[in-house]
Order: sequence, then structure tokens, then C-alpha cells
Amino acid sequence: MCAITLDCPDPQALAAFYEQATGLPPHPRSDADFAGLGGEGGLFIGFQRVADYRAPRWPDQSVPQQFHFDFAVHDLDEAETRLLALGAGKPVHQPDEKRWRVLTDPAGHPFCLVSE
Repeated sequence: MCAITLDCPDPQALAAFYEQATGLPPHPRSDADFAGLGGEGGLFIGFQRVADYRAPRWPDQSVPQQFHFDFAVHDLDEAETRLLALGAGKPVHQPDEKRWRVLTDPAGHPFCLVSE
């Protein structure tokens, strides 16, 4: 696999969130309708504008999440605080807060912080 692309209403804003969250550098050919991040090892994360985008409704599946990222972190509380400050959201439903945290990016995609 060489790329993962997320649908969203604002590719530049979502790319900026994940750039700060992951440290991956922006792709030089990003524009208003598509933005990307790429790093060493070839992983590419893309963000594409979709008209009438509907954010996932996790844990409700009326608009399913379809995928999610897992990020391994040293300290769950520290990582959560940092990502909330960057614009992440935190759903009320947390299945196992001692082992992982479910957050949402600014476009509503859920992702998990997993304790290393």
C-alpha cells in the first residue's frame, strides 16, 4: 500500500491538522481540492474535497466511520491534550479509556490513540 486518502470538506485544513499531529511534511502539489502529506518510507496520506461531505457518526453507524487510524503514543493523557489543542474532538463514548482513546479529527473521522 502506498497511500490512504480521506474524504473531507476542506483538504488544506485537514492536512494541516494531520501535519501537526504526525509531523509528516506537506506534499508540494497540494491544492484547494486535494492536499497530501508524505514521509520517509513512502507512506502518503491524502485529503480530497467532497461535495456534501457527511462526517462519520461514531459510535452510531448511521454514517459509518469506514476506517480509522491508530497512533501509538507513550502517554495517552499527554497525546490527548495535545491533539485536542490542535482541534481534535473527543466523543463521549470511550470503550476502554485506560488502554486507548477515541478522538475525531476536525472533519469528524474517528482515530485512536493506543498506549505503547
